[in-house]
Amino acid sequence: MPFDAYNFSPAEVMTLTIAEDLLTRDCMHGKGHDWELLPRAVESDIEPPHRRRYGVIEPQIADKYGYHSAPDRPTVAARKAKQLARAKQTADLRSVVRDCGAQAEAVLSAGTPDVDAGRFDALIRKTFEDSQRLPEVAEVFRSWSACMSGEGFPYLDPLTAITDEKWSTATPTPQEIRAAQADVRCKAKTSLVAVWAAAETRVQNDAIAASPNDFHGLRASKTGRLEAAKQVIARG
Repeated sequence: MPFDAYNFSPAEVMTLTIAEDLLTRDCMHGKGHDWELLPRAVESDIEPPHRRRYGVIEPQIADKYGYHSAPDRPTVAARKAKQLARAKQTADLRSVVRDCGAQAEAVLSAGTPDVDAGRFDALIRKTFEDSQRLPEVAEVFRSWSACMSGEGFPYLDPLTAITDEKWSTATPTPQEIRAAQADVRCKAKTSLVAVWAAAETRVQNDAIAASPNDFHGLRASKTGRLEAAKQVIARG
């Protein structure tokens, strides 16, 4: 997506958090406290960007998990478990950890433009919603809905299907699996993902063209923070 050039992918977020962890460790040691670094996740285990942007699109995921999210891959799961355990172990040091985290953030953002991340997040949501109202997307939703009704699942659009409260069970039910499988088939039959992605791409490009200075700042901030993070990791 066009906004990807200005936003952090899951893998890039991992790079930032690894650098933050190293900087926090140094700060904590400087204050006389232990700080165990989290194990690193391998990039191939990190969730790909936009995996569920338009709902479930992978047949193998639908077959196994229905509308439920696939579980974390091993190294990501190990990192999260260690992070939770560390948070419990350092609960009495919250203020110190918070201070060191702020120092880490200052190092990574030094020299980068001050950007409004909240405003950017709001724009991401707005353009996503705006894309759904475009004529070609509304039309492909109708085609997808007709296909789903023919499969026995009367949903108006993919987001309605994936957020159905019937699927809020601990594990996928057989009905959920069947619905997700039908969803993936109907997306393929109607070319829904290609149509929707093309429409959203145009909406995002229009937003970038409308505020070039804002997006220049976002790109500069992203580039600067990632470069600083890579330098910290190289030293660490």
